Amino acid sequence: FKTVMARGLSGCRRLDEEALAAMEAFNQIAPAHNPPYVNGIRQFARRMPGIPLVGLFETAFYQLAPEAAMRYAVPEAWYQAGVRRWGFHGASHKFIAERSAELLGREDVAERARRLYADGGRSPVRSPKLRVISCHLGGSSSISGILNGAAIGNSLGMSPQSGLPHNNRVGDLDSFALPFLMRTTGLGLEEAERLLCRESGLKGLSGVSNDIRDLLEQAAQGNARAQLALDVFVHQVRHWIGAYYLELNGADALVFTAGIGENQAAVRSAICRELDQLGIVLEPGLNAANRAQEGVISSTASRVKVLVIPTNEELVVARETKRLLDREQGEAAGRHAAGAPPPA
Repeated sequence: FKTVMARGLSGCRRLDEEALAAMEAFNQIAPAHNPPYVNGIRQFARRMPGIPLVGLFETAFYQLAPEAAMRYAVPEAWYQAGVRRWGFHGASHKFIAERSAELLGREDVAERARRLYADGGRSPVRSPKLRVISCHLGGSSSISGILNGAAIGNSLGMSPQSGLPHNNRVGDLDSFALPFLMRTTGLGLEEAERLLCRESGLKGLSGVSNDIRDLLEQAAQGNARAQLALDVFVHQVRHWIGAYYLELNGADALVFTAGIGENQAAVRSAICRELDQLGIVLEPGLNAANRAQEGVISSTASRVKVLVIPTNEELVVARETKRLLDREQGEAAGRHAAGAPPPA
């Protein structure tokens, strides 16, 4: 399972009742994800009691990110309660870390990315450093800066409702907006949560749709609110690309992935406009022709390779699950060879 988040847990692990309880502890942070996941996992456990149930948490890819990139400026007690940046879309960004390195001829970095959860990033890499900015743009979206196969941060923060504007979900919002509205309009907590999760994002901005395809069509017909939603989305993506370009001291590759990133050439073009001084120059023909195909869409004049890479989160989850089960099997065989009893 591509599980999202849990209190005190990350990485790849068995989904026993302890893990499910830890996921439930964060139901209010990930209301669209954790409750249905937990319910589904328990259904599987009841119907297939002999089958291992394993989850790879989306937060896992950010375990090596600098602490300064993952903290909010809040009281320590809030941090201990879970108020911090967690980062999400970890399986997708990890796949991009692996595959972009392969395409750029850096098998050393690709291997480090593949083994990241197994050895904590200790796999050696050669110079120079490989700097990748990964743009997962879809129904939910995020940007990650990736250095030598490991994330240095992610645009998503404490919850899947943060970061870039999503289809229905709000993205980043000033923390004082809610208390202001509650005090001045009588907005209740449950209604606020509903509006933030279901009526905001591209849907809230446009008043038309949460689907980027509809917004592109409506904007072409002169719908100003649809165009505004597109403009806000593009602005925020460029903002985070710029942030990670600075943190990485440049970039070797800019990667577009997920539903919007793989399929919408017009959005890619808008994001990359007038970035030639940063070494990012699209080849219009390559960009327009690329629809969910792995390949380069930058011009020969571009110092930064701009790539489209279809993501494969399922492959990442499957590999890490196999690694976990193989390790458990090896440990069990070792105990058997030593004559030790199996764990209770």
